[in-house]
Amino acid sequence: MFLDAFAWLFDAANWSGPKSIPARIGVHLLYCLGAVVGASAIAVPLGLYVGHTGRGGLLLVGGGNAVRALPTLGLVTFLYLVAGGGQVGVLIGLVVLAVPPILAGAYAGVQDVDRGVVDAARGMGMTGAQRLWRVELPNALPLLVGGVRNATLQVVATASVAAYVGIETLGRPLLDGLRVLDYGQFVGGAVLIALLAVLLDALLAIAGKFVVPKGLRLSAPPRRRSGPAEVLEVGGSTA
Repeated sequence: MFLDAFAWLFDAANWSGPKSIPARIGVHLLYCLGAVVGASAIAVPLGLYVGHTGRGGLLLVGGGNAVRALPTLGLVTFLYLVAGGGQVGVLIGLVVLAVPPILAGAYAGVQDVDRGVVDAARGMGMTGAQRLWRVELPNALPLLVGGVRNATLQVVATASVAAYVGIETLGRPLLDGLRVLDYGQFVGGAVLIALLAVLLDALLAIAGKFVVPKGLRLSAPPRRRSGPAEVLEVGGSTA
């Protein structure tokens, strides 16, 4: 099976034409980018507002859990039909599924900020907006970036179901492989999706190092020295 997948991946016929692997990767990436950007535009402001004000937190958590429970294929297919068979319905479905992780990251990030730091900012005379943008948001960035990464991984996997409604994403090799029992093609498509997810997650992890303030990054504890110098420091002398 894996040899067949290897052969399918490196077959030159699959790397040229409008339905080639590069073309499907491009379509897959386009839907993923649109979904994550659209979800961020909705979830980040809402999560920051709820986290800052504390209003609607219970409704936010309940709504997010309800959305997570929606069947992916059913939601995408339903919105596709409601939109009249257009690609907009699929994109809306992916946005809906990407909102909860980003929303949770933004909300939890603000809620996790040390209340003493917020009180100190209030004591300095900062307004609510100043506390949000200059204190809470910078401290919330690690969890917020983590939410975006989780949403991206979920969308990369979920965008595969768009092939069920005729969109040439990386889910197409999965469907074609199952239909004709070509497991090499099926496994090859799954490998491509997994590699794409790993690549995007690595890129977001690197981007997070530039976005998150240096003082908030986790660093490894310093290594203890070993040898005669440490023995002298700890024990005083040796006999």
